[in-house]
Amino acid sequence: MTSAMEQHGRVASDVPVLEVSDLSVSFASGGEPVRVIDSVSFDVYPGETVGLVGESGSGKSVTCMSATGLIRHVGGRIDAGRIMIDGEDVTRIPSSRWRQIRPKIAATIFQQPIRSLNPAFTVGDQIAESLRVHDKLSRKEAWAEAVRLLDSVKISHAALRARDYPHMMSGGMCQRVMIAMALACRPQLLVADEPTTALDVTVQKGILELLNDLQAELGFGVLYVSHDLEVVREVCDRVIVMYAGQIVEYGEQSDLFEFPKHPYTAGLIASTPSMDSQRHELGFIPGTVPSASDFPSGCRFHPRCTFARESMCTEGTIDLTSFNSSERDVRCVRAGELKLHGGPIS
Repeated sequence: MTSAMEQHGRVASDVPVLEVSDLSVSFASGGEPVRVIDSVSFDVYPGETVGLVGESGSGKSVTCMSATGLIRHVGGRIDAGRIMIDGEDVTRIPSSRWRQIRPKIAATIFQQPIRSLNPAFTVGDQIAESLRVHDKLSRKEAWAEAVRLLDSVKISHAALRARDYPHMMSGGMCQRVMIAMALACRPQLLVADEPTTALDVTVQKGILELLNDLQAELGFGVLYVSHDLEVVREVCDRVIVMYAGQIVEYGEQSDLFEFPKHPYTAGLIASTPSMDSQRHELGFIPGTVPSASDFPSGCRFHPRCTFARESMCTEGTIDLTSFNSSERDVRCVRAGELKLHGGPIS
């Protein structure tokens, strides 16, 4: 099976647009810091889409907010690690510097665009403002570019719709506006945090096709966060599986879905609706993701894992290691002996 990148005709550069190394993040809780992200490392290359999956509470959004310099605004603190974007370690720059460079290096689109748009201003004004501030365009130039951007995201009659307020547009149209705003300053990295969750299936398909077309044209890297494994399999080149603040599996999309090595990954796949005739019932993972203040020792997934063994899985530190020297990293001491099932999702 060819990768998503090969299917879309994209070729990655040798230099990543995002390089996260040993990232650890904590939040203050009653005066004591609680670590919610633990030694997370991954990269994203130009033209590549990397999926970030896991249940709510696994650390996906915190990882993304850290990578885009937003974590300090919600009370988080980066305790260790580096985040390299365009050759600069952005963990060490002040907020004022982040405000200056963020639109040109890392933009974000969220799952509820209507909440991200200001209801008091037209969509054209909101796009134009960023262009005036960061590209130093005149009002006339910024407005013309805002209209062009709306046209580029396939909003019909862009010159007229630019004068609309967010409440005058559908959810799908607002998401297209958010994509236009995110790409206005031509960032190297686009973080898509559940960008289609609130949309119906037909609109979702249109947004995904739009992102794919724009990526092929502009060459930016995408970090795509989703609970929808079917979408992840369709659009991503590589996939990161997170659980309880750690990466538990990381590898090429096609290989990871066909041959999962971590019981949690296999559980996520089994609990996703499938048209596979050999699967007669939907699987499930018992229990819930533990609180960051109460992560278990050993493998953090072991209380929910049917394959866990005393001592081997419940004590000490379980490292993320390469599996058989392949392009797969797995945090499981039994990865080499378990026969887990993956396969088609849809």
